Amino acid sequence: MLRSFSREETRRLAALLAEASGAEIMPRFRNLGVDAVRNKTSALDLVTDADEAAERYIGERLARAYPGAVLVGEEACSRNPALLNVWIDAELAFLIDPIDGTRNYVAGLPLFGVMVAVVSRGEIMAGVIYDPMCRDSAMAVRGEGAWLENEHGVQTPLHVAPPVPVDQMTGLVATQHLDDPLRSTVHANSLGLASATIFNCSAHEYRMLASGHAHVLLYGKLMPWDHAAGWLLHHEAGGYCAHFDGSAYKPTHRSGGLLYAPDAGSWKAARRLLLGAD
Repeated sequence: MLRSFSREETRRLAALLAEASGAEIMPRFRNLGVDAVRNKTSALDLVTDADEAAERYIGERLARAYPGAVLVGEEACSRNPALLNVWIDAELAFLIDPIDGTRNYVAGLPLFGVMVAVVSRGEIMAGVIYDPMCRDSAMAVRGEGAWLENEHGVQTPLHVAPPVPVDQMTGLVATQHLDDPLRSTVHANSLGLASATIFNCSAHEYRMLASGHAHVLLYGKLMPWDHAAGWLLHHEAGGYCAHFDGSAYKPTHRSGGLLYAPDAGSWKAARRLLLGAD
């Protein structure tokens, strides 16, 4: 049986992410010492003291609020990859990305976010994407819609963009984790969109898509903390998403890419253009 997660619980989760940001993330922003930034798998894959401290802060408080829940943090999994699968059958699990857009954060760019997804038996039940700079949260609850809520509690419903012809679509196209020849194909074919860019921050890419300010989003690399909250946000805002082969996404999936669009027809048109496939 799935464990539901209410709108009020989701709002409390957003408040926790705001607390973690105020305590651990923003005091270190543009204030990182040399030893506070380290490489993980490469010079493009960074972790900071802020990532690790924020993950501890969020994890400790969720453990107190939800005893028995499984907590899966990006940085903990980086240290111990065996943790990556412990949440799949859990009645309640939290997938934590303490700072999404760490490269931007290290560079002093104000384009990063905090993401947490709530999962039950492998199904995404709720998600929050918190923006530490603007101090607002994009939230979604399974079957109950998606909304943006500012620090004063004012809520604005989120809706994806209306469908348009493919040459009028704006895209957020992340190709760095695609293998050639697909990578080169997507690079070349993205010129057929009205515009194509990337923020190096899934948190803001998902927020932009779910709020109707872009039409298409493409990813090659699938880690659960990067996509679970954003997938639900887009889904509850009315959008359509599938793997490159057209199959449905689950947060347990680690391959197959993801392509997002306002509806199924737009998805097919974007797939035809970007992937060169019918």
